[in-house]
Amino acid sequence: MPETIAVNFDLFAQGVLTTILLSVTSMSAALVIGTVAASARVWGGRALSGAAGFYVEFFRNTPLLVQLFFYATLLAPRNLGITSDPVIVAIIGLAVYTGAFVSEAIRSGILAVDPRQVEAARSLGLGPVLTLRLIVLPQAIRTVIPPLGNISIALVKNTSVAYAISAREILFTGLLIHQRTFSLEPFLAILVAYWCLTIPLSIAVSHLERRLAFTR
Repeated sequence: MPETIAVNFDLFAQGVLTTILLSVTSMSAALVIGTVAASARVWGGRALSGAAGFYVEFFRNTPLLVQLFFYATLLAPRNLGITSDPVIVAIIGLAVYTGAFVSEAIRSGILAVDPRQVEAARSLGLGPVLTLRLIVLPQAIRTVIPPLGNISIALVKNTSVAYAISAREILFTGLLIHQRTFSLEPFLAILVAYWCLTIPLSIAVSHLERRLAFTR
């Protein structure tokens, strides 16, 4: 381990843990947001479908950094007074932003499900919610594992933007160490840290995709 990182190991390790927290929490929330938005776009009627479509297009086509600054200002004590914790702000921003991409992935999976299965479920007396939960979503999720995996990997890398609102993640702590030491080693450590997070995730997604593969 490089000497600079060894001396500041606790600080850098905290940054790695914060990045993991941001990634896991934001992706979990994004899956919920994306599933609701995708369901609304497909089955929500004109009003809900339009609102969900606006959400997707708006948040996919505005910069994540701008969104984080907006939430940081909106939620600050001088405005709504909800929180000034940059980690919480980053989780909210990353979840809402990523949820728009998750929504499109899940929507494509829902549309890939044979409509005859939906008709059969309804003929058996299942309501829209049960049909979605028991018939459509399990199949839809299977078909969109690869894009959801790519979105998860992108989210891990997008957490680096949170340094701009002072969330003490990998990039923030690496830059802090660099400012103290003027060494190149923190940048190498940053690259290795992200590699160590994204490569295992990529392998896990590939493994999950193979396990969930089914014959169409």
